[in-house]
Parts: sequence; C-alpha cells; structure tokens
Amino acid sequence: MDSNLLKVFVAVAQEESITLGAKKLGFAQSNVTSRIKQLEKSVGYSLFHRVPKGVVLTYEGEKLYKHAVEIVKKVENAVLDMQNMQYQKKLVVGSTDCNAAVRISSFLMKLHKDYPKIQLELLTGTTRDVIQMILNYKVDIAFISGEPNHEELMVLQKLEEEIAILEPQDEACPNVILSFKEGCAYDEFLKNYYIQKGEDIEKSLAFGSLETILACVKSGMGKTLLPTNLVDKLGFSKDLKITKLDKKTAYIPTCLICRKDNVPKIAEYLKTLEY
Repeated sequence: MDSNLLKVFVAVAQEESITLGAKKLGFAQSNVTSRIKQLEKSVGYSLFHRVPKGVVLTYEGEKLYKHAVEIVKKVENAVLDMQNMQYQKKLVVGSTDCNAAVRISSFLMKLHKDYPKIQLELLTGTTRDVIQMILNYKVDIAFISGEPNHEELMVLQKLEEEIAILEPQDEACPNVILSFKEGCAYDEFLKNYYIQKGEDIEKSLAFGSLETILACVKSGMGKTLLPTNLVDKLGFSKDLKITKLDKKTAYIPTCLICRKDNVPKIAEYLKTLEY
C-alpha cells in the first residue's frame, strides 16, 4: 500500500474536508480527490461519506485510519533516521489548560533556551482531548492530569499536585459542580467523589475558562476541584474555601507523556527538566 496515498487519506480524515486536507498538504484539490479514489480502488471500499460541510469516515475508513496514522508516522521517522537527524527538529507539545496556566510558559522558555534550534508548537485541551492528540500523533509529548492507563503511552516525568475542593467562603454552597469542559479529569474525579459519598449532584455546568469557574465559585454558584497552585496563580486563594484532599483520597499528578513508538530524541533531557 502506497504510504503517500495514506498520508493524503490521513490529512483529509483529520481535517474532515478534501479542501482543507489539500490546503494542509499544499496539493491541488483535484490531486487529493484523485488520490483518495486511487486508495479506495486499492482497498476495495469507500473510505468517506460526502456530507454538506465536508467528509466523514465510513466504517471501513475508520478501520483503515488507525493503521494509516501509524504507518505515516513510522515512514516519517524512517526518513529522518535515514537522513541521520541527530537532533530534535520539531516538537509539538500538548497540554491541559490547567497545566498550561500554571507552568507551560516556563517549560517552553527553558526548552527554547536549551534547544534554540527546535521548532516548538503548543496545542491545548482537556486530558481526554490531549490523550487523543498524542494517540493520533498530532502531538509528540503531552501534559495530562492523572496517570495514563493506555498501553501505548509512557510517562517521561511526573509532577505532584496538591488537589482541593473549592467552595464559596460565605455562602451555603449548592451541590452544583462547575467544570472545565467535558473530558476534564478533575471534573470526572469530583463527580465520582460525591457519588461514592452518597451525595446527590444537582447538576454540572461546564465553562471554557478557568477564571470564569473560580469567579462563579466565589459568587456561590457551586463548587469545583482544581490544583491549589492554579488557584494561587489565578489569584483566588484568599477568596475561596479551600479543602485540600490527601493523596490517598485524590492522587492526580500531572504527567508528561509520549507514545512508546514515538519517543522524542530529547527524552532523557525531558525526564530531568526542571521548570
């Protein structure tokens, strides 16, 4: 199977658009369309459904996709090795928004200082989002909340976090959980925490801003769970009731991870980096 056809297929699948896939690759749209048809003829299945806003993978396309991303990445790595690339040319970093707010700037500045020739790129999201990014080879390394349980992932560095339940200081707080988007590890932990205690959760509200969450907790809307260093960083430590949880109750370290089959060339440096 032609790896160049798979590269086109992966780009279109990730962009969910032939037009955007072509733009990403720097190809003419007609060229991309022709290559997709060639690949479909080769495998004997239609790989995409055409929809008004672009394309989505068929069942057969989904089956091929998980193999295609691995093949494309391995071919790229093979080319780099054959060219005797002895240094990390580019590093795409994924991070949870919580970690990004606390320490990503110092991490990137230190990395840039020590390896000024490396091209750096940052993508953020929830723990669930970032894990999917690294599994799909969209990022090379990633900061997540909690230890990974996927067999294809390995931990490069583990950062201990002090976890706390945050509530308004002066008001009786409803059992409403304020969280940072679906897929947030802290949100999932807090929901399970109250379920195990036998307490009913009235509802859960998701916000796209950490500052908004803390401001709403301060105003009495509900409660949340976050690392105390984030609360300090955003300037809310004196405005909230902070109930710290011991590690036996809430052990949610921040882990820097990578794929086992895509370990960065500077992995040993990353394992001991202080920032």
